[in-house]
Amino acid sequence: MKKKFTLLAVSSLFALSTLSTAAFADPKVPATDPGYSTIQIMEMGQPKDVHWISVKQIAEKLKGKPPMAVGFDIDDTVLFSTPGFYRGKQEFSPNSFSYLHEQKFWDKMNCEWEKFSLPKQIGKELIAMHQKRGDQIYFITGRTASKCEITTQYLKDVFGIKNMHKVIFSGSSKTEFTKTPYIKENNIKLYYGDSDGDIISARKAGAEGIRIMRAANSSNRPIAKNGVFGEEVVTNSQY
Repeated sequence: MKKKFTLLAVSSLFALSTLSTAAFADPKVPATDPGYSTIQIMEMGQPKDVHWISVKQIAEKLKGKPPMAVGFDIDDTVLFSTPGFYRGKQEFSPNSFSYLHEQKFWDKMNCEWEKFSLPKQIGKELIAMHQKRGDQIYFITGRTASKCEITTQYLKDVFGIKNMHKVIFSGSSKTEFTKTPYIKENNIKLYYGDSDGDIISARKAGAEGIRIMRAANSSNRPIAKNGVFGEEVVTNSQY
């Protein structure tokens, strides 16, 4: 009965989340490991061939190291922002995904609809741990920039960030890793993200990329495969 319920729940999540598609694009890089989507992990449990790591284990790994700069992606990493993306599709392009290429959507998302984004528990735990260490925290998103934005203040408020840096809007590209220059410029040593591009962007900048699991009901489809590059994946980070 429990197994049937789990499979039914996963199927329901999939049906709800097919309302949108991947918001950002990155160059494609061949996988080095099988990797598993959050949906697969919900069905089968944690695969043994993935390098799982907990927040406590990350803290232990950093023990004795001086404060450093760490970076976070935003959407599906520290915020569940599907509500805003869902609204954007309904308002600007209900029959297509063209809203993702319209400035008017990004202006709404960055300047108004951010308040509908839900902070993820894993974001709270990781940010609290890094602040306790005295690390500098940066947010780098692949969203298209707007002339206004409430994202910086929203993140500061919901995560209680003491020394808040302005959010960096890198934009996205299918031919280059747009986050890499910012990771390198700010001397970021650890970068957390849910997408393949986040992991590769960090590595190209000489930083370590750590995977955060994308929620199974995220509108950002397809659900990324965790561990596909042999990277460390934070346990239970879909929430």
